[in-house]
Amino acid sequence: MAVAKIAITIDEGLLSEVDRLVRRHVFPNRSRAIQEAVGEKVRRLAANRLARECAKLDPKDEQALAEEGISGEVASWPEY
Repeated sequence: MAVAKIAITIDEGLLSEVDRLVRRHVFPNRSRAIQEAVGEKVRRLAANRLARECAKLDPKDEQALAEEGISGEVASWPEY
């Protein structure tokens, strides 16, 4: 994985918490702690966006599309 070095500004209290986690060996260093925190936030935002987009779907329309898509296949399904 390619990495890039950046400079950030962070609240001193938050930095103290990050340093505490590093001292407790939760993270090997500040960079890893911040990298994982940013990665987790980005994943959450993506998941929330997916949920918001899914909420826009009309269940009746989606059901109709699903049934339309399989209507031709139903006759070929084996009887159980």
